[in-house]
Amino acid sequence: MYLFKTKGTCSKQITFVVNSEKKVKNISYEGGCTGNLKILSELLDGMEVDQVIKKLEGTKCKNKNTSCPDQLAKALKIYKKRTEGD
Repeated sequence: MYLFKTKGTCSKQITFVVNSEKKVKNISYEGGCTGNLKILSELLDGMEVDQVIKKLEGTKCKNKNTSCPDQLAKALKIYKKRTEGD
């Protein structure tokens, strides 16, 4: 399980698993808009890492430069860099 401390959002952290097929599983946010993040996590479950990044990266919330979905994209990019050396 990978844990990512968010910055600039209502959520405090995100946890997730990437399986051997490079698919994101068990996404969980601590804090934030519970209903929205719960359904987002369910919709993304089983999606390939690169696809999640492509869909979420750059999403903004209100007047912020980031959002909870954007923070997941950032977390996945860091995960990829650490595990694949990209």
